[in-house]
Amino acid sequence: MGFTAVVGDNGVYPESRVLIIITGGTICMQPLPDGSGLAPVDGFLENAMAPRPSFNDRSEKVKLSAIKDGEKVLLDSLRTPPSSYSRHVRYSALEFSPLLDSSSISSDGWTQIATTIKANYHLYDGFVVLHGTDSLAYSASALSFMMEDLGKPVILTGSQASIFALQSDAVDNLLGSLIIAGTFVIPEVCLFFHHTLFRGNRTTKVSASQFQAFDSPNCAPLAKVTSIGVDVNWALIERTTKIAQFQVTPYLDTTHVACVRIFPGIKPEMVDFVLRVPDLKGLILETFGMGNAPAGLDGSLTKAIRSAVERGIIVINVSQCTNGFVSPLYAPGYALGKAGVVFGQDLTTEAALTKLSYLLALNIEPAEVAARMSKSLRGELTELATPAFAHPAGPEDLSSALSGAEAAFTLLGYAIAKGNLQAVKDLLEGDQVGHQLLKRADYAGNTAMHLAAVGPNKDILKELLLRGASVHERNRANNTPLFLAVKMGKQDFVDLLEVAGAMLWEEEKKETAAKN
Repeated sequence: MGFTAVVGDNGVYPESRVLIIITGGTICMQPLPDGSGLAPVDGFLENAMAPRPSFNDRSEKVKLSAIKDGEKVLLDSLRTPPSSYSRHVRYSALEFSPLLDSSSISSDGWTQIATTIKANYHLYDGFVVLHGTDSLAYSASALSFMMEDLGKPVILTGSQASIFALQSDAVDNLLGSLIIAGTFVIPEVCLFFHHTLFRGNRTTKVSASQFQAFDSPNCAPLAKVTSIGVDVNWALIERTTKIAQFQVTPYLDTTHVACVRIFPGIKPEMVDFVLRVPDLKGLILETFGMGNAPAGLDGSLTKAIRSAVERGIIVINVSQCTNGFVSPLYAPGYALGKAGVVFGQDLTTEAALTKLSYLLALNIEPAEVAARMSKSLRGELTELATPAFAHPAGPEDLSSALSGAEAAFTLLGYAIAKGNLQAVKDLLEGDQVGHQLLKRADYAGNTAMHLAAVGPNKDILKELLLRGASVHERNRANNTPLFLAVKMGKQDFVDLLEVAGAMLWEEEKKETAAKN
C-alpha cells in the first residue's frame, strides 16, 4: 500500500517542492544564554537543517519563489538526498514573525497559516507546518475545516524536544513529514508524529513528555514509516468528489463557542450560566461514556439545555472517553437527544470545537449547522449510516488483492484508451481495495488521470475527478495530467482540469511556452 520505488533514469531523479511554514514551537527553540529557559530562534533552515546531511545533499543553491504577506519573495532552499522512492525533495522555509506560542494561538493564527498555504498553493507540491504541540491537534482540526477541496498534502508536526537538543524527536518528525509531503499526493490536513501520519482532525495529544505524544483513537493511521519505507493506507485517504478548485474559509468563529466538561455532582446552574453567556452560539458538552449526563434535580440540567436549544444555541454531545462514540442508548443520553442536543458521534473535542466554529462562520441557519455537525465533512467522524461491511479478503490476502489491482489497472488503461466510459465505471466500482486503481501507475508513472488527459473521452476524465482522482500527480517525467492535455492540444480537457484546480508548474510553463 506504499509508494512503489523506481530507479531514476541515468541517475537523474525528479524533484518535488515543499514549503515549510514555521509558526514556532519547541522544535525551533534554543536555550537562552542566561539559562532562563527555551525561546524560539530565527534562521531555522540555515541553523537547524543545513548542517544535517539528511536534510541537505550539498547540491547547487537555488532560490524558490514564495508569497509572504501578499508580496513575492525569493527564499533560500535546500534539497534532500534521493529517497528510497528515487525522488529529491527541494524545500524552502517561511518563518512567521513573530513566532507563535502554540498555547496562545487563536483563530487569527489559523487564518495566517491557511492563507499562507493558499497564497503559495500553486508554487509547491506540499506543505509542512512546524507548530508547538500544546494546541497542535486543535490547529490540525481547524485547518482541515478551513481548507476545502484540498488537492495536496498539508502536514503539521512539531517535537517534544528542540531540534538542537542531543536527544530529540525533532529530526525524525520533520524529515518524515518532509518526505511524505514531497512524495505522496495525500490531499488531507495531516499530523505526523513518532513515525505515524494521522488524519489531523482525528488526533488528540495523549502525553505531555513522551515522544509518542499523539494518537487517533477512532481512526487508523493514514501512513506508517518503517525501516523499509512508508506504508500508506490508501483506502482511508479522503478525497474531494467534486470538480472544484482549492479554497480557504479564512475565519473561524471561536469567540461564540464554549466547552463544558460534565463531572459528578455538577450543578445545573453552572451549565446554565455558560449557556447564558452573551452572544453564545454553540456549546461542546463533554459527557460520560456513550453520551450520558446527570439530569439534575427534577431534570433541571436537561431543562436548562432544552431552553438553550430553543434560544438557538447549538449543543454538541461528545464523549470524555478517548475511544468510542456517543449514542442515545442509555436513558440519560436519550434525554439529552430529546432536549435537542446533537450527538457528535466519535468526534474529538478538538474537532467538535473547531468544526462548530467553522460552520458558525458560514452564517448558515442553526438547524443547518446542527445537521452538518453529525455529517462527515473532512473525515472527522464516523457516520453510523455507513454500511457495516468489509472487503472479504483479510489482511493476509492483500498481496493477492494488489496483484488483482495490477491486472485491473491494465484493463482500466485499455478502457480509457478506447473511450469506454461504462467499462471505466465498472472497473472503478469493482475497486475493492479502496482507491488502489486511482493511485496505480504504469511503467512510465502515468496514473489513470494521465491516461485520461490524453484519451478520447472527456467524460472519463470527469468521472475520475468525481471519484477523487488527483490533478497533482506527476509521472516519471515529472509531468502533470494538465501538461499532457496542453501538449496534445485538448483545450476542453484543459478547461476541465483547470476548473478542478490543476496548474502547470514553472518547468512545464517554460516548456509549453518554448514550443509555442
